[in-house]
Amino acid sequence: MQPSPSVHLPDFLKVLAHELRWKILTSLAHSDQTVTEIVHFLQEPQNVVSYHLRKLRELHVVCERRSSADSRDVYYSLDFDTFRTLYEATGEAIHPMLKTTATTNTTVLPSLPSSPIRVLFACTHNSVRSQIAEGLLRHLSHGQIEVYSAGYDPSMVHPLTKRVMLALEIDISQQQAKSFDAFREQSFDYIVTVCDRTRESIPTFPGQPDTIHWSIPDPLDLPASDDEQYQVFEQLALQLVTRTRYFLTWIEHAYHQRKGTIS
Repeated sequence: MQPSPSVHLPDFLKVLAHELRWKILTSLAHSDQTVTEIVHFLQEPQNVVSYHLRKLRELHVVCERRSSADSRDVYYSLDFDTFRTLYEATGEAIHPMLKTTATTNTTVLPSLPSSPIRVLFACTHNSVRSQIAEGLLRHLSHGQIEVYSAGYDPSMVHPLTKRVMLALEIDISQQQAKSFDAFREQSFDYIVTVCDRTRESIPTFPGQPDTIHWSIPDPLDLPASDDEQYQVFEQLALQLVTRTRYFLTWIEHAYHQRKGTIS
């Protein structure tokens, strides 16, 4: 049976077809950014950038969140799961076989390098977000990545942090809150800030690490009753699971690009 001539080009492809929007998406796939940073990256007027960001938000592939460090700033991030869902649906609209069955929940270990890659997650108190990210990346990489976390004002690992990780069958009871001072002379391949405030005050580390930002709210700053607080931690952990899985794939891809094994 021939396809109907009334089949329309999906909005997903219409939005992605614009060069500036494509550049915004590829940039946000690497790190969350403010409008000012996107303007600088694209070398386009702010009103033009804002227009294209609005188009991407309307498609729900880009999210916005007001900065915890400066409420005048808004961070934009790529919604990986929504983008993947729309991408798969677009392929399926052409032919059912073009819909991939792979998901970000796969447990297949990526082809990581034998030489150690070092990652530092950074936030304010090193009590929740960076601790979860550290535990997740160590677990998902099966220990093939050297993962650490630190904060500029370390306190202690929050009890709900350990509890929510145990629910994911990951034991981080041995992790401790640490200061940046413990790592100041060390080099890293990636430094990932998971706190807006920390991004503004992250110290300089040796070498040229790839710096990435994930604009994630502190669950302790969100209004919640005692009964609701654990659910807030659960949602945070799930968000970081998605981020970390995609980050792990990014690390693998970047490694093979450097080695010239992929185009």
